[in-house]
Amino acid sequence: MHDRLPAAGLDASCRITGTRLPCYVFGSNVELARVVAQQIAAVIRERSAMGQKAVLGLPTGSTPVGVYRELIRMHREEGLDFSRVVTFNVVEYYGVAPDQLQSYHRWMRDHFFRHVNVPAENIHIPDGLTPTADVEDYCRRYETAIEQAGGIDVQLLGVGRNGHIAGNEPFSSRNGRTRLVTLDVVTRRDAASDFFSEDAVPLQALTMGVGSILSARKIILVALGEHKAKVIRELAEGPVTERLPASYLQEHPDAVVLVDAAAGGQLTGVATPWVTGPVEWTDPMLKRAVLWLSQSTGKALLKLNDDDFRDRNLHSLLAAHGPAHAAAHRVFKMMQETIEYHPAGRDPKRVICFSPHPDDDVISMGGALIRLVEDKHEVHVAYMTSGNIAVFDHDAEQVADLVTEFNRLFGIDTKKSCELKSGVVQALQSKKAGEPDVDAVRQIKSLIRWSEAKAGAFVCGCREEHLHFLDLPFYRTGTIAKNPVGPEDVKIIRDLLAKVQPHQIYVAGDLSDPHGTHRVCAEAIFRALWQMRDEGVELPEVMLYRGAWQEWPPHEIEIALPLSPRDIEKKRQAIFRHESQKDDALFPGSDEREFWQRAEDRNRKTAELYNKFGLPEYFALEGYVRWKGEAL
Repeated sequence: MHDRLPAAGLDASCRITGTRLPCYVFGSNVELARVVAQQIAAVIRERSAMGQKAVLGLPTGSTPVGVYRELIRMHREEGLDFSRVVTFNVVEYYGVAPDQLQSYHRWMRDHFFRHVNVPAENIHIPDGLTPTADVEDYCRRYETAIEQAGGIDVQLLGVGRNGHIAGNEPFSSRNGRTRLVTLDVVTRRDAASDFFSEDAVPLQALTMGVGSILSARKIILVALGEHKAKVIRELAEGPVTERLPASYLQEHPDAVVLVDAAAGGQLTGVATPWVTGPVEWTDPMLKRAVLWLSQSTGKALLKLNDDDFRDRNLHSLLAAHGPAHAAAHRVFKMMQETIEYHPAGRDPKRVICFSPHPDDDVISMGGALIRLVEDKHEVHVAYMTSGNIAVFDHDAEQVADLVTEFNRLFGIDTKKSCELKSGVVQALQSKKAGEPDVDAVRQIKSLIRWSEAKAGAFVCGCREEHLHFLDLPFYRTGTIAKNPVGPEDVKIIRDLLAKVQPHQIYVAGDLSDPHGTHRVCAEAIFRALWQMRDEGVELPEVMLYRGAWQEWPPHEIEIALPLSPRDIEKKRQAIFRHESQKDDALFPGSDEREFWQRAEDRNRKTAELYNKFGLPEYFALEGYVRWKGEAL
């Protein structure tokens, strides 16, 4: 058996105390991916130096993409050799052919294997087309292949919202091996966007078992985004339970959890670090602790007393900033200063709202758009992607029918219109579940989102000449999976910034977007800004907003924009203009509320929090933070 593997790049300063599993939190997904890739590369090089093979267990999905990209870079630029690497993938949908769009065979080939020199005979991925009668024997042979390779050296994992690892759903056996499983409804719902509908997601999968995974010598579990924060806290701090298969990792002698700041946000050592040990009482830490205390006690800030602090182990805070009324009043002033009716000031400025999808502008910061226009600023909106994959087929068919009838009514090239309608209908009817649209259908769906975006922006008072449809190249795949940000994406953003020369820009900082488009769009904008900064160009003020998925926690909010009932009504009407996303959006995520309901509930909840802190009572509030120049 190999000796214990190196833990390259794990900085002790990133380690979070108070967890049952070693947890490391990183400032950005880029930094995290680099560290994970370094660990894997260290094992590959160590094994190669000893004339041995390195055996890797590999996952798919959006989480490990950054790791694979970094390994590819190391292969190309640093000569990392994969010729002695053997791989075993953890799962494959049952009934899905290797070349099908959603197949993990295809995913691994496109995202990793065709870019590195892993020998084809060393690649093992469960065969989703294994005949039912042969499944049991096939699974035994998969396990035998792992044993014959010498066992897995490093097992890379993601985790589902329900705590599944690989295809091991809640209540999976601790000792289970490779087998055919039935997928949980939560897992299928989360995979629905890949298949363009929940009904098209396979019911079963072939997966390595929990026992197979725990047999690996080293396990690295990676998670990104706020939507993983709850399950990360549970698997790292809670008890081992079959309800949460990922919690079994606590029993492994060399398992580690690596997360970005968003996914690690609910860990006790992150959310309330003063509970796990001494902290430095900086102003941000003071603000976080006192607001937490206010919420924990149910008291307004200015009603907190010394006993409240002592009862919740905040003696050191009192020693540094006490007595209670002084510390609480200081935080009260901090929060009061966040309330701002004019987010860009009163002097006329040029402002750009970067909207990843065609409706993020009005859902996430519709109130700010209304206020910015009322304050006489020149307000631009840059729609970064077409959003066409989020349109139902029947909406595209309806528009094709409308255009045909319009042209027939006015005698405009009726023949071509009928041919277009016929082609669209035929393409939609012949499309199999999970297949992408043909170009004509994608264009129609893009036009639907384009017209809705304009209509929504008009409600807020924006002018048509200030609306920019960037259609960034990274998004133009026709599928949920997107390309990485490239130079062309960055150039398009830089060209817009050079043209408008804004004083202030707004960027989506919502890392709970389940499809990752917000994160990718933010990366493209930041890369453009970093280039400008390196060239000595003065940067505009950059504000980060959140929207359909989550709001900024109160201790992070730097601008709280009050919204009146009239503002909320106008914002709602702007959201309603996105008719293809109303009532029953194609990809709503795990939240069953409509987008307008999410937005209003979020804005009112923020106002309610401010009210409970003892601050002025408002109908609703939108929250914003300032970008400090870091990656997300």
